[in-house]
Amino acid sequence: MEVLGIVLFAIIFFLILKGYPVAFTLSGVSILFALFISVFYPEHFSMSSFNLIPYRIMGVINNYVLMAIPLFIFMGVILEKSGLAKSLLETMAMLLGRIRGGLAISVLLVGVLLAASTGIVGATVVTMGLISLPTMLKRGYNAELATGIISSSGTLGQIVPPSIVLVLLADTVNSSSRSSQSVDVGSLFSAVIIPSLILILMYFLYIIFRAVLDKDSAPLISKEELLEFRQNDFWKNIFNVIFLPGVLIFVVLGSIFTGVASPTEASAIGACGATLLSFFQKKLNLKILKQAATDTTKVTVMVFFVLLGATTFTLVFREIGGDDYLRDIIISSNLSPIMFLILVMGLTRIIHSHTKID
Repeated sequence: MEVLGIVLFAIIFFLILKGYPVAFTLSGVSILFALFISVFYPEHFSMSSFNLIPYRIMGVINNYVLMAIPLFIFMGVILEKSGLAKSLLETMAMLLGRIRGGLAISVLLVGVLLAASTGIVGATVVTMGLISLPTMLKRGYNAELATGIISSSGTLGQIVPPSIVLVLLADTVNSSSRSSQSVDVGSLFSAVIIPSLILILMYFLYIIFRAVLDKDSAPLISKEELLEFRQNDFWKNIFNVIFLPGVLIFVVLGSIFTGVASPTEASAIGACGATLLSFFQKKLNLKILKQAATDTTKVTVMVFFVLLGATTFTLVFREIGGDDYLRDIIISSNLSPIMFLILVMGLTRIIHSHTKID
C-alpha cells in the first residue's frame, strides 16, 4: 500500500494548484489523511504515530539555525522602513546616472538585497514598486521595462545570500535526510555565490543592451540633476548610504563564509547593525521600530507555519512508506540527473505560480 503516499502527495499538489494556503494544506491534509489511514489501514499508520507530531514540531521550534530567520527578516525590514533602502536606491541611481539603464541597475540591486533579507518576494516587489516605480516613470523609463525589473529583482533575491529560502532549505534537507551527511547554511550560501552573480550579470547585460538599443526606454539622468547631487554633501552621502550598509553586509556574509560566526550569530549582527545604522543616521524612531517588529513577527509566523506544515507532511509521508515508493519510481524511471532536475524545476514552477502563502 505504498501507493498511499502518492495519493497524499497528489491531493496536496491538487489543492495547492487550486490556490489553498500552503501551510494549512500541508498540515491539515496530512493529519486528516493520517486519521483515515489509521482507521482503515492501521498497519500502515497507527494511532501511536500521532505522538511523533508534537516532538517534530518542538524540534522545529527549538532549532537553533532557524533563529536566523526572524533576525534576517528584521534586518531587511529595518532597512526598508527607515528609508535606508530608498536612500541607497537614489544614491546609486545618481552614481550610475550617466550610464544608460543606471537607474534600472540600481533598482535591481536594492530589490535583490531586500528580497534576500526579508525572504518574501511579494512584499519586496510591492515595496520596490512603491519606492522606485514612480521615480522610474517620472524619469521617462518604459513602463514594461520598469515593472519587469522590479518583479525580477524580488525573484532573483531568493538565491542571493542572506536568503531566508536558503536557511529553510538547509533545515528541510537535514531534517528529511536519513543519511549522516548534512548541509549547513554556510555551505549553501557559498554554493550559490557564483550562480547568483552570473544571473545578476545577465540581468545587467539585458538592461544595458535594452537601454542602448532603445534609448527612449531608459533615458539618462540630466547633467543638472547630477551636478546638484554632487554639490550637496556628495561624499557624506556615499559614506552613510553606500559604504556603511556595504560594510554591514560584508561583515554578515563574510563571518558566515569564513566560519567566524554561525548564520544565527551573523543574523544577530545584521539586525543590530541595521538598527544602529538607522539610529545614528536619525532615520529610526519608536514608530518605525514598532512597525518593523510587527512586520517581522507576521512574516516569521507565516514562514514557520509553512515549515511546520512541511514537517507534518514529511512525517506522515514517510510513515506510510511514500518516500521508499517514490525512490523506487525514480530509480526505475532511468532518468538522468539533468532530466530529473528539469522535471523537479518544472513542477516547482507550476506550484509556485499557483501558491498562496498567507
